[in-house]
Amino acid sequence: MIRVIKKLIDTYRTRYSISPIDLADFSETNRLHGKVAGIVLFIFGIGDLVGIFALHFNNLRDYISHLIYYGIFSIVGILAFLISIKVKSVMRQKAYIHKNIPFYMCLFWGIGAAVYNFYIFNHPFNGVLTLFLTVSVVLSMFYIPPLVFLTAFLLGLCPMSPGIYEEFGVSGLADAILILVIMFYFSLYKRRVEKQYLTLLKKQKKSLVAKTFGNFTLLYDNKVIKFSRTKSTELVAYLIYKNGSSVQTKELISVLYGDYADSAQYGASLRLLISDVKHSLAELEVQNFFVTEYNNFRINPEIIKCDYYDFLAGDRQAVKDFTGEFMSQYSWAEDVSAFLERKALG
Repeated sequence: MIRVIKKLIDTYRTRYSISPIDLADFSETNRLHGKVAGIVLFIFGIGDLVGIFALHFNNLRDYISHLIYYGIFSIVGILAFLISIKVKSVMRQKAYIHKNIPFYMCLFWGIGAAVYNFYIFNHPFNGVLTLFLTVSVVLSMFYIPPLVFLTAFLLGLCPMSPGIYEEFGVSGLADAILILVIMFYFSLYKRRVEKQYLTLLKKQKKSLVAKTFGNFTLLYDNKVIKFSRTKSTELVAYLIYKNGSSVQTKELISVLYGDYADSAQYGASLRLLISDVKHSLAELEVQNFFVTEYNNFRINPEIIKCDYYDFLAGDRQAVKDFTGEFMSQYSWAEDVSAFLERKALG
C-alpha cells in the first residue's frame, strides 16, 4: 500500500508538479485576475448592502444573515483588490505565494458563499450553482494546482453532500460527484499542458538574449532584433528592467514620452509601439515573452537570458561583467545603475 501511494506521489510530481519560480509569471496573471475579481465582489457586496438598507431599513434585524453575507463579500473584495496592488512588485522568488493571495481569498470565499447559500439562506439550488460556478471560473481563468483545486471543491461539496442527497436524491448527489471527477480530470489535463508549454518556452531561452550592461541590446539567435520604431526597443528595455512586474499605460507613457506627457495624446503612439513589438516578435516566432492583460504590460523573465537577471540572482560572472553602466542610452536607467553599483560593492 505504501509503495502504491509513493508511486502515485512520484507520478503526480513528474507529470504535474511545477517549481514556484517557473510559476511566477502565471502568478502575475492570477494577481491581475484576482484584482478584477476583488472589484467585482466588492461592487456586488456593496450594491446589495445599499439595497437592503434602502428597502428594509426599518426591519434590518430580519436581514442580519444577508448583511453578514454581503458584508463579507465587500470585505473580501476590497482586501483582494488592495493586496493585489500591494504585492505587484514582490520579488519573483516570492511571487508564487504573495501574488496568489488575492486569488485564493476570492476562491475560498466563493466556496464559503456556496455553503452559506445552501444552509443559511436555505437555497440548495443557489448553493450548488454557486459552487459549480466558482470552480468553473477558477478552472477556466486561473492557474491552480490540481490537488489544491480538488481540495477547494471538496471543501464545498462535502458539507453540502447530505443536503444535496436530501434535496435532490441519489441521482443529484451522483451527478455532483461525477462533475467533481470530470473537473478534477480537466484540472490535471490543464496542468499537464501548462508544464509542457513551460518546457517549450525554456528552450526559447537559449535563443532570446538581452544585454543590459552598457547599451541595451535584444538578440534572437545572436542577431539584433530590430523594431520598426525606435521607441519600441525602449519599451521592451523598460519592461525587462521591471523584471516581470506589470506596467500600466500611464507609467509607460511617462517613461517613454516624459512625466508630463498626456495619456490621451500619446495613447495612440503607445498602441503603435505595442503593435510593433508584437508583430516583430511574432515574425521571429517568439512566444509568450511580451504579455498584455487588462491594459497591463510585462515580459516573462523565465524565457530570456539576461545579464541583469543573472546579476540579481548573484551570478559571479554577471557581477564581474558589470562595469557601472546599465542601459546607458536611457535616462530613466541611471538610478538603476547606481543601485547595481551599490549591490556589486556590497
